[in-house]
Amino acid sequence: MHYGKWLRAALAFAAPIGAMLLVPGADARPTRHVAAVAVPAPQHERFIVLEGGRNFRDVGGYRTADGRSVRWGSLYRSGSLAHLTPKGISDFDHLKVTSIIDLRSTDERHLDPNNWQAASNHGYWSRDYSMGTGSMPASFGDPAKMTGEAARAMMAGSYRSLAQQQAPSYRELFARLTGPARGPVVVNCSAGKDRTGIATALVLTALGVPYDTVKADYLLSNGAYGMDSLKRDLSSPMAALAPDAAAALAGVDGSYIDATFAALREQYGSVENFMARELGLGPRQIALLKARMLR
Repeated sequence: MHYGKWLRAALAFAAPIGAMLLVPGADARPTRHVAAVAVPAPQHERFIVLEGGRNFRDVGGYRTADGRSVRWGSLYRSGSLAHLTPKGISDFDHLKVTSIIDLRSTDERHLDPNNWQAASNHGYWSRDYSMGTGSMPASFGDPAKMTGEAARAMMAGSYRSLAQQQAPSYRELFARLTGPARGPVVVNCSAGKDRTGIATALVLTALGVPYDTVKADYLLSNGAYGMDSLKRDLSSPMAALAPDAAAALAGVDGSYIDATFAALREQYGSVENFMARELGLGPRQIALLKARMLR
């Protein structure tokens, strides 16, 4: 049994439907912006329904510590876009996206190709890498015996290194957000919850959004959609898991994103130091990011 197998499975699926989640420090989404795309999903106003899409939502409206707010329609976060229907692609085109940063690994993209994106004029970008593998503790050998507590600990442990692993992609994301091609940017992975969750948390942090709000946005992935299809997929390594363990792997938990930020502070002194050293986001770039994305 390999850790990488389970981690890849966890990164590939979104979370169970939850109660409607309210995010502190957020402005209402303009009705006119929704009308151009589709009816919002019932869990939260910032979800955008794209046929065949997964966990697609707008990162706008969050208020910063100095009283400004993130512009709606400047950054979208998503799971895989490979299965958009023709209508979904048409609705996506209405967003006028200028950059797509695909965080998925080489294997994920080969298994779930998104040829329409690569052939589009949306500034598609990806990189070749492997999620890697490692030895799973012996107690995880039998999926049915994995507990929710053990699964959450495993996920939190993986989150301590995800930001560094994804640094080349996050660097490109910030370069697109501050680069000459102005316009909406989409960042996605497979489920739109882990790698994309950290990416979004870093952007919001750079913009000056308080951590409580950053964390609340991250937790909205728990309202994305249900796990029924996952439990029916017998080819998935998570199909045999107990419900609490499956929920821990397929969902998100505050302890996961806390682990990322704690690790960055331990290793770099601060999250800002990490962004400066690894992502090329110094004071000039942060000022430009705020000028572009805040109002």
